[in-house]
Amino acid sequence: MPARVHAIIVARTGSSSRAQLLRTLEALRAQTTPATAVTLVVCGDASSVRESEAVASTVEGIIEARATTSFAEAVELARPRVAEGSAIWLLAQDTAPHPRALERLSGTLERSPSAAIIAPKLVATDNDREIVSLGVSMTTLGRSVELAAGELDQGQHDRSDDALGADVRGLLIRGEVRDALRPDPALAGADEGLDLGVRARLGGGRVVLAPSARISVSPGGPAALPSGRSRRAYVTRLAQLHRRLVYAPAAAVPLHWLSLLPLALWRSVTDLVGKRPEAVLPEWGAALTAMFRFGAIARSRARIKAFRTSTWASIAPLRVTSSELRRRLDDGHGSEGGAVSELRFFSGGGAWAVLAALVVSIASFTSLLAWPTLGGGGLLPLRQTVAALWSDAAWGVRDVAVGLVGPADPFAAVVAVLGSLWPAGPSFAMVLLWLLALPLAVLGGWFAATRVTDREGLRIFAGVAWALAPTFLTALIDGRPTAVLVHLLLPWLFHSAVVAHRSWGAAGSASLLLAAVIACAPSLAPALALLWIIALGIVLGTAQFRGAGRLLWLPVPTVALFAPLAIWQLSHGTPLALLGDPGLIWAGPQAAADAVGRLALAGGFPTETLAGWMDVIPAPIAAWAPLLCAPLAALALGAAVAPRWRAGITLLVVALSGLATAFLAVGVTVSFAQGTPVAIWPGTGLSLAWIGVVGAAVVTLDTALTLPRLRILAAVVAASALAVCAVPALSALHMDRSALTNGPDSTLPAYVAAQAAGDRPIATLVLTPQNDGGLAAEVAWGASETLGSQSTMLSTAVEPQGADISGLAVDLLSARDFDAPGELAQMGISYVLVAQVPGEGDKARTLRTAAVASIDQRAGLVHAGTTDRGVLWRLEAEVAAQSSMTSSQQGTARLVITLQLLAVFAALLLSIPTRASRRAARAQSRIVGRVADEPIVLPRHAEDRELLDDVPVGAIEDPQDEPALNDEAMAPIAEPVIDDAPAPSAEASTAIDEQHPKSTEEDR
Repeated sequence: MPARVHAIIVARTGSSSRAQLLRTLEALRAQTTPATAVTLVVCGDASSVRESEAVASTVEGIIEARATTSFAEAVELARPRVAEGSAIWLLAQDTAPHPRALERLSGTLERSPSAAIIAPKLVATDNDREIVSLGVSMTTLGRSVELAAGELDQGQHDRSDDALGADVRGLLIRGEVRDALRPDPALAGADEGLDLGVRARLGGGRVVLAPSARISVSPGGPAALPSGRSRRAYVTRLAQLHRRLVYAPAAAVPLHWLSLLPLALWRSVTDLVGKRPEAVLPEWGAALTAMFRFGAIARSRARIKAFRTSTWASIAPLRVTSSELRRRLDDGHGSEGGAVSELRFFSGGGAWAVLAALVVSIASFTSLLAWPTLGGGGLLPLRQTVAALWSDAAWGVRDVAVGLVGPADPFAAVVAVLGSLWPAGPSFAMVLLWLLALPLAVLGGWFAATRVTDREGLRIFAGVAWALAPTFLTALIDGRPTAVLVHLLLPWLFHSAVVAHRSWGAAGSASLLLAAVIACAPSLAPALALLWIIALGIVLGTAQFRGAGRLLWLPVPTVALFAPLAIWQLSHGTPLALLGDPGLIWAGPQAAADAVGRLALAGGFPTETLAGWMDVIPAPIAAWAPLLCAPLAALALGAAVAPRWRAGITLLVVALSGLATAFLAVGVTVSFAQGTPVAIWPGTGLSLAWIGVVGAAVVTLDTALTLPRLRILAAVVAASALAVCAVPALSALHMDRSALTNGPDSTLPAYVAAQAAGDRPIATLVLTPQNDGGLAAEVAWGASETLGSQSTMLSTAVEPQGADISGLAVDLLSARDFDAPGELAQMGISYVLVAQVPGEGDKARTLRTAAVASIDQRAGLVHAGTTDRGVLWRLEAEVAAQSSMTSSQQGTARLVITLQLLAVFAALLLSIPTRASRRAARAQSRIVGRVADEPIVLPRHAEDRELLDDVPVGAIEDPQDEPALNDEAMAPIAEPVIDDAPAPSAEASTAIDEQHPKSTEEDR
């Protein structure tokens, strides 16, 4: 047995630290084999400690150090007080050794001549059956791996006696090697015990485990890892990188140094995929810190070199292999304790509902099967190449004017994604969208309903009700792509957003969907922002701070995409223009800002034609069409008094916010179509309201109507009424009451389209005489005006943007003698087209005739022919190339594109499901806001139903999951997060498995 053991205790200041220190000193006094001497190092003001009699009677000396002193630095301060030949026992304020700990550590050291370090078993202070640490190893790449952390102590590791390293707390270091084995301050408080073990092994010694020597430890002490996730990630990664640079052969150090930043980039990607975004910044911080600590690296390498007597091969048998690491990190795939509920998309009839919707869609839009391009309403062709689609989505030169440089509308990115799905002919993607719109709407509504109910029939009802929304059908027959996309995206946003506080995967998906929805309908931003604030308040109110952090991520991609446009609009004094509809501004039918229009909005109809009813039956009768939505509205109102009333009221708040958006939108005009003011389309607000109404109706049907026959009757009546309401809209294309047309492939004459094939930058000046006697002038680049190239910078402008072409346009039609070809060529314009406004009046016809006659007399403009698009002239002069960006503009473009791509890429990585994220999702209830007193939950399987045929009405037919029954938040946007919940015992897991069979279909 060693003659002397000198204990070094490192403590911090504070009341809790003082209490822990007194407990540790009491444990030292109770040792069966007492330490020869005890030195206390206080990091901070030691005056209160010096006044304590308990401290004075135990320690031989007190050293006062800076509050920022690390554990390794504090130990180094106490080393001069250790007598020659004494072993050093490393302790902290929170390490309370059990009575025989030192006796067993010393005995093991005496019995093991080759041992340089003896490591105890660390157990939790509040539960001495839980192992905190018993041995540490590392992988080939230097990652530290705990060998027994978090396990229940059943003696399973008591025969282990050899390890590569151990937790630094409680280590007993042999006196003969204490000068060579000092904790390395460069490790920043992580892996210090592992590093000591590696150096001991290289010096011919061993780290011997003494499981019978037990020390109770608490988290947050001077020698423990930081409790904060980000700080812990930083120190752990810094220690790993430092050890990699220190352990590597001298020739390999430069290679490791050069790989630090590329590895940081790669690990940032894997951290995001692994749903650990809090580790990204620490990763870069650790890499940058490790790169420039040349002195610390040199000192650490020198210590190893001075003590080393063995080769690195001596530690190889104690490393953890990749297969062992996977086995240790696997927390039990498939052991979720039983899924709360199965998805049952195919067995529950969801697939059949989608297939039926596809049949209805083909029957309603049969003509589209033969159309290569969709036109009419707010539709335009798409670019001919995928590269041009994405060019329209980037900050740069805008192809709707001359010399206009600035941000793209975020909607252009949505169009680029859509067009990229059919790269051979991007415009055909819009045809497919219209054909698949109804089944996609049913699919989205069905999945959104899985957050509200477990009943297969109600999920189908929700999908059908969502697809038959009057605002959606109106958008389909009127050709409004933004409104159609919003309606298809909203249920998926609901599906992800209501559980965004649970996991980073859901938060990543919801953030992308939120960006896409607001890109298609910026007018929804205020309502969605309000709902986000409410959700954040609920989550914070239930003390789910990690969930709040996930919710804070939701608007980040949206802000990144809209920030350049917002800055541009604010700099031009038009902040309200941010709410303007993107894409082609079409002055089509929509509800007016009067009593009749708002009455139609209140009934769920965005136009005064009431989804086609005004066109098929007399107006006095058609005016009662909104009553067909009354059964659904009545069911929705019942959610406020349903057993799950918190969820119902929250959904009604969603409905009210959407309805308020629609009411306000019709009174706001920020966009112009050839000089004609056009109010914001209210249909997107009604889509938001509709999802709240449908969700609330499902809550009522699921929880309030306990009689199965009554529930079925109510659902059938509501669905049937909506089906009748949809008949005029679904038959509109066959009855020639739809704005949809077959193409055109180009909005310009075929001659221009042929010359500009492949999206060549050829400009056409389009002059359109208006019925009020005015003249609309615009420039179209390429083969056609396209949907993705449209910009709210121009459609919401109150003054000319880019080069002012208004003067040139007027001069072309006047008798003024000037060099028209020269000015046109200077602007890069190759063609001039005099178009005809739809429904041309006398004033427009007179002006058009005069314009044709005037341009025909201009030298240098060759009459190219009269087409169905208008009269075309070709410029004979040499045309200047399209203006390019300056060097500063190119720098701005690169910065904007990089930041936007980083935000979107991060969200994409977060949204990628992993095995762990899928397992965590299955372990929680899909239904959000479920309460304990809900009267009925459907059986899981058919055999369960046979067993429950005689169950009385109102009884609980199937055991429900305990977390859902004990939900405190009771809201569809906030539930307790169970990320840090302890794993259930084996008995509990077996019981849960018996009650809830494993899910075979994944939540995400």
